[in-house]
Amino acid sequence: MDLGDNDVARALAGAQNEHLKIMERRLGVRVGQRGAELLLSGEPTQLAFAVRLCEQLAELARKGRTLYAQDVEQAIRVLGHAADDASVTDVMGAVVTARSGRSINPKSIAQKRYADAIRSHDIVFGIGPAGTGKTYIAMAMAVAWLQERRVKRIVLARPAVEAGEKLGFLPGDLAEKVNPYLRPLYDALHDMMDPGRAAQLVENGTVEVAPLAFMRGRTLNDAFVILDEAQNTTVEQMKMFLTRLGFQSKAVITGDITQVDLPAGKRSGLHHARAILRGVDGIHFAEFTDVDVVRHPLVQEVIRAYERSEAEAPKASPGAEGAPATPPNG
Repeated sequence: MDLGDNDVARALAGAQNEHLKIMERRLGVRVGQRGAELLLSGEPTQLAFAVRLCEQLAELARKGRTLYAQDVEQAIRVLGHAADDASVTDVMGAVVTARSGRSINPKSIAQKRYADAIRSHDIVFGIGPAGTGKTYIAMAMAVAWLQERRVKRIVLARPAVEAGEKLGFLPGDLAEKVNPYLRPLYDALHDMMDPGRAAQLVENGTVEVAPLAFMRGRTLNDAFVILDEAQNTTVEQMKMFLTRLGFQSKAVITGDITQVDLPAGKRSGLHHARAILRGVDGIHFAEFTDVDVVRHPLVQEVIRAYERSEAEAPKASPGAEGAPATPPNG
């Protein structure tokens, strides 16, 4: 396979042929390099996939995209779950350039559709398991819209619900008490812009990070609003949040309905909204599955194991954990 450009070939191979080793390990083929040529061998089906992968990664490199190991991994995933005419360059197009210079881009077909939905709808729900990039892509879109002056501010909200553990009385004023709940949003924000710039935007109110309770009574105009961990909202809180949206604004609501931390008997506002708002013009529901997880590959296996366990839970036999055991004789 002649790439016709030594620089493209080097970018495709990666440092110490790291990218070629990933292809060999994941695809079951052998890949070598000689100048601008790649030498591939293997079974016909795997070989055809490897050639298609190399062609599309080479196209990204020709467009000036710096290739990283995670890009190779995600390109394999994209092509493995896409139609034959799917293009990695289309799916993995940049949303925004992070402060490190690395572009933030969709890592899966579902993320690409999610980003497109955010562009074309005023309210978008991103629902799926942890690690699928729901909040991260929403943050990248918010930063891009702020940089392009499509909105005047970003508002990031999250319900202050403890995830299965009681933290007790936290020290400090109100802002210090709620800060731990908002830390993931700050982390994502700092990934995309210089910490000093981010701090300045927070200080002057251009970027506001607040608990959901602070949204009551407000009208949010010219804003990109993100509600994270929405599975932990009550029905009343979700209604309150959705009715805050003003003119020239956009809202993205993210959550995982399998990880609800509300007290027993409280219905999740995210679950309720999904049931009653489907089909409403201007509202889109983007659904993610374990296939779309973009964290460590083992995260997919963890999610699948828990799903199997939960599916089998009603069938648990006596003596299993959580079920009454047969009392011993005597």
